[in-house]
Amino acid sequence: MLSQNSGFAYIAVCAGVLLLATGAAAQDGGKAISKTTITLGTATPGGGFPLYGNALAEVMNATDATLVIEPRNTRGSNENIPLLEQGQLDIALVAGEPAFEAFMGIGRPATRLKILTAMYSNPGMFVVRADSPYKSIRDLAGHPVAFGAKGSGLPILSRYMLDGLGLKQDEDFQAVYLDRAGDGPAMVLDGRVAALWGAGIGWPGFAAVAASPGGARFIAPDTEEIARIRTKHSFLKPLTVPAGSYPNQNDPIHSVGSWSFVLTRQTLPDGVAYRLARTLHGVEAAFCEKLKQACETTAANTVAAAPDIGLIHPGVLKYLREIGVQK
Repeated sequence: MLSQNSGFAYIAVCAGVLLLATGAAAQDGGKAISKTTITLGTATPGGGFPLYGNALAEVMNATDATLVIEPRNTRGSNENIPLLEQGQLDIALVAGEPAFEAFMGIGRPATRLKILTAMYSNPGMFVVRADSPYKSIRDLAGHPVAFGAKGSGLPILSRYMLDGLGLKQDEDFQAVYLDRAGDGPAMVLDGRVAALWGAGIGWPGFAAVAASPGGARFIAPDTEEIARIRTKHSFLKPLTVPAGSYPNQNDPIHSVGSWSFVLTRQTLPDGVAYRLARTLHGVEAAFCEKLKQACETTAANTVAAAPDIGLIHPGVLKYLREIGVQK
């Protein structure tokens, strides 16, 4: 979809509305630099995806003068997938469960989208106020629980996890779905919901509740429950939130979850994907320093986390083979 114009500018039109690359001229020693603009879909404000996407754009743009990555708020994973398929986004953040369903063709035709990079692992759990009476997942049954923003991947992860325990999200709980991910912490703190579901390390919703004056407690499946969940849904992996990931969290938290990915539209040219992979690999340390959860965004983790190596973009695979991460 990208075509080179006069050796400098790339121009792409997706459904007549998306301008991927421009001949925006910056000066470097008197020479014009061609800049390729990449649209990045994130999610609703206040959640982990916009935090990650903005940090990713900052470190990438600061390092590669030929790239302009522009984050765009969306409704999350379930909107990002069709927007990528329609060519209205170039790359987008997608949670593990929606990505898995799209790749496997569960409830929809199998997608042709490709993986740019693994983002971070997503151990799922609930957060409650420290003074709440709830100690286990079953204690929350029958109570209002915020399961995440509409269209995000979080409610899909919780459905799989609860199904593994014989629970139905919309029947056994008073399920609340948010218009904005950032609304969840206040609902826990003022008692409108008993708990907030979320996932990952450094997730903003968890951090906000844990940092509140009254403090927080986390609820995750126990060892027997983890085994039951994985018996039914083996694609969910045992994952751990290290101690100290959130304020006053003194012990590691064991749960299940999957990896989130940055996916690309199926027509993203190999050369552009290669440049993105090369730049991202070069900023791994800076990205980790900027955002704790980004420490898991590595070339090696991309190979390890991909459900199938063939799902990684060919341009990315070319770079991964050059650096010896993929044989």
